[in-house]
Amino acid sequence: MFATKITGNAELRPLEPWQAAEFLAHVEKARANIEPYIPWAELIVDEEAARRFLRRYADRQAADEGRIYGIWLSGELVGGVLFRTFEARWGSCEIGVWLAAHAEGQGLVSRSAQQLIDWAIGVRGLNRVEWRCVPTNARSVAVAKRLGMTCEGTLRQAFPYRGDLHDLQVWSLLRAEWEHRPWG
Repeated sequence: MFATKITGNAELRPLEPWQAAEFLAHVEKARANIEPYIPWAELIVDEEAARRFLRRYADRQAADEGRIYGIWLSGELVGGVLFRTFEARWGSCEIGVWLAAHAEGQGLVSRSAQQLIDWAIGVRGLNRVEWRCVPTNARSVAVAKRLGMTCEGTLRQAFPYRGDLHDLQVWSLLRAEWEHRPWG
């Protein structure tokens, strides 16, 4: 198994079906912070549901259509990043993220997402990385900006969740922008 250091005490690793119990414990602890924005958070209610969710991403990885990684801080699973979509033949993907409240403010999501962007564009040769979030999720908007993404617009009432239709912002980073980023 690989692990990538993202800070002195944090690392990014694949999140796999055999880790269902740890994933469930994390979701239960972080649920209040992530559930307002992430529909799957309310579906992970037992170990079998956690295993099914992680298995779906394992299957998607095998098909080259998605991947999921956990963020561990001092040995504790505190969040994650994923390729919600991964379309190699179209040259595009979408990154999604989540994090427990007690781990916020340490740059874990930004650094982890940057790892995924660098791999998608630099290794896999994709041209476009997307980031989608509700406009009221200020933390997610801030990460998109830190990653050098451009807000392309807002899809009005495009995200049905909990009986309401929410707006959805679309952010992106293109290969040419990635190649000329000031920190690269």
